Amino acid sequence: MYKIKYFIVIGVIVSWVLAACQNPVEHTAPAIHDRDSVAMMTSYGVNTLISDSGVIKYRIVTERWEVNTNRVPSRWIFDKGMLLEQFDEKFHINSYIQCDTAYYFDQERVWKLYGRVRILTKDGLRFTSEQLTWDENKHELSSHVFSKLVTPERTLQGSYFWSDERMTRYFVSNSKGSFEKGDFGGGGSSSPASSSDSTSAPMRQPATPQRATTIPVMH
Repeated sequence: MYKIKYFIVIGVIVSWVLAACQNPVEHTAPAIHDRDSVAMMTSYGVNTLISDSGVIKYRIVTERWEVNTNRVPSRWIFDKGMLLEQFDEKFHINSYIQCDTAYYFDQERVWKLYGRVRILTKDGLRFTSEQLTWDENKHELSSHVFSKLVTPERTLQGSYFWSDERMTRYFVSNSKGSFEKGDFGGGGSSSPASSSDSTSAPMRQPATPQRATTIPVMH
């Protein structure tokens, strides 16, 4: 009796195997139709130098850099944070831009920075906000959210910010903070809505950054 049950079990197993062989199952993934998900380049652990007129002046540090020309509009994506540093003639860091997320629309030449946006200029001006737009064509910076400016002379805070890209002339609306007496117009009885600094020294417009010989590893 035991042997009969044994052969029955073996027969059932053999029938399952034969049925599986007669009906093979293909383990395939669905096709990808959305071209927007395909990046032309993705680099990790980027620490690269950028030259201006043959002189190393900038450095980009980011955990992940994606170049996606299939999206409309085309863009570079720094979704793991970005740090852009500027060097002086002796390769000392004199200014930087830092944020949690950055998008560079290369056709429009516009940067969109989000998260903890931090800027330090060589003149000692500090800027903080949660959003900043840098338009390279118009050579200006702007933000439509709460922003804070701190200089050696004054502190400005407001819900709208505009500046030239060198941050030597700037405007803050709905502002509050501490000011010098010279910031007030008409005898100092009204609250100022803007502040501006200027420099008489001619300054060369920054050239379009070009990649140096240090190339990040492609993945």
